[in-house]
Amino acid sequence: MYESMVTAMRKVAVVAASSRQEEKMLDTEVEMMIPLISKVREETGLNQTEIGFTCSGSSDFLAGQAFSFVMTLDAVGPVPPISESHVEMDGAWALYETWVKFQMGAIDTALVYSYGKPSPGSLQDVLSTQLDPYYIAPLWPDAHSIAALQARHLLEQDEISHEDLANCAVRAGTVQSQEEYFDQPMLADPLRQADCPTYADGGVAMILAAEGKAEELCERPAWITGIDHRIDSHHFGVRDLSAIPSAKKAASKAGVYDAGIDLAELHTSYTVHDILLRKELNLPLDPTRSSKNHPIKAETLMASGLLRIAEAARAIWEQEANRVLAHATSGPLMQQNLMCVLSGEKG
Repeated sequence: MYESMVTAMRKVAVVAASSRQEEKMLDTEVEMMIPLISKVREETGLNQTEIGFTCSGSSDFLAGQAFSFVMTLDAVGPVPPISESHVEMDGAWALYETWVKFQMGAIDTALVYSYGKPSPGSLQDVLSTQLDPYYIAPLWPDAHSIAALQARHLLEQDEISHEDLANCAVRAGTVQSQEEYFDQPMLADPLRQADCPTYADGGVAMILAAEGKAEELCERPAWITGIDHRIDSHHFGVRDLSAIPSAKKAASKAGVYDAGIDLAELHTSYTVHDILLRKELNLPLDPTRSSKNHPIKAETLMASGLLRIAEAARAIWEQEANRVLAHATSGPLMQQNLMCVLSGEKG
């Protein structure tokens, strides 16, 4: 069944993307998204009447009010009426819903965007509310402590080393050298500050188009040649903390292993997660080319995953790579994983 769907897969490409991240923004979500959405429409020459579908990703919980995404639609414009959808997830999952809409043959163009503003509160504490409500959430462990639990497990199993963590922190840009890394105090033993994310407000907007239209809108479209997402158990007690089965399954279904990957844009907020995911996907721990803006250095809840896809597309537009893996994750200890392969060729 899956194979027949792949052979009939409609070709879809990312043709424009715009993003913004800052440690703390005074702008509202609407003010933040207006220039980003306007930029991608201007780059493609499309107005809203020519966009067949609009899909967004954000968190009402993070915004502190119900249906907050409805107000952010003001950034798109109230006129004309639009076909619109929303996911309470990272924008990468909004892109997946949009891709499915393309496969149905319902649209030829689409606008996808997502945003988040974690600056008003302590995000690593708030994330405890997504944990198992009976066994784990009542203990109120913060996100750093949960990641540290996995890191300690991997260290004691000799699956990773402190040097691996230090090298990853250097590659992510949170420190300049191993010496600087080891001089830092522990934040959540065995993780140091350089191992943990610095949160940022921000947003991403992009336009997708189907074959035939994409070539008109972009000189070198970034074609989605494979995409899939999977989920692991919500209960830590039944998960192997040394593995991420959902990531491997999604990568296999998305065709990650079918050919070489020139560049990997991974949504990993902790060094331990970056190392573990690279091991799971058979990617080099010390890649020759790294992300320009690593999530550890600037993590935007609900937008970092979509930003990885935007950065992967930019690498293709700028001819830095021809086949790029973009990854998004959600949930505690990388519970949910989405893999999207972009290529400069239709495939």
